[in-house]
Amino acid sequence: MSFIAIWSIYKYEMFRFFRTILQSFVSPVISTSLYFVVFGAAIGSRIQEVEGVSYAAFIVPGLIMLSVIMQSLSNSAFAIYFPKFIGTIDELLAAPVSFFEIVVGYVGAAATKALFIGTVILGTASVFVDVHILHPGAMVAFLVLTCISFALFGFIIGIWAKNFEQLQLVPMLIVTPLIFLGGSFYSVTMLPPIWQTVTLFNPVLYLISGFRWAFFGISDVSVGWSLLAIAAFTGLCMTVIWWIFRTGWRLRN
Repeated sequence: MSFIAIWSIYKYEMFRFFRTILQSFVSPVISTSLYFVVFGAAIGSRIQEVEGVSYAAFIVPGLIMLSVIMQSLSNSAFAIYFPKFIGTIDELLAAPVSFFEIVVGYVGAAATKALFIGTVILGTASVFVDVHILHPGAMVAFLVLTCISFALFGFIIGIWAKNFEQLQLVPMLIVTPLIFLGGSFYSVTMLPPIWQTVTLFNPVLYLISGFRWAFFGISDVSVGWSLLAIAAFTGLCMTVIWWIFRTGWRLRN
């Protein structure tokens, strides 16, 4: 394994991120503030507490997961799609670099960017509410695993997409609804029994539930199921990426 190759790809992607650092920093701050105004003030005035936690604090893990998942997806998908779009991916594939090094470089950079955004949102949320993290180690673990797993998923989307419209199709039409319906801004226990059962088939629920447990010690599903779900999703994404590079699907003409 060549660490120089990994570092070169990682450094290039991070330089591209820091060229727009102001936009990358200001955007999540503004969006988080708006979410607190809309959800924290409007809905929070009607729902004082959820399972003993103030509603404004309850939505913090959901807000972080919402941004982290979307940032991981979009950064990783665009990073690998752009070389396909301009034709430079052939040079990358012809270089003495293994597929593992390519994936680690791109996915590592996308996960780092998302982790930075998640940290910014947590800091912004702390301005509005008192955020107490009950299990900080578990919080960091869930955050890092989510960044990596969805960066892997975004890598697959970037290879699959044939145009910019397809690049946005899965995040906008599939992932975003799953996040909002996965208990980001409410507890699943607030739903009717039939919808509680339906929500259990939403994989994002397990990520948000485990992440919220790290903050407040409460969750809609057990932490064990949350860890199993994210491990299975990560393993599935890694298997698909291995198959893509082995067969050259959507990489070679």
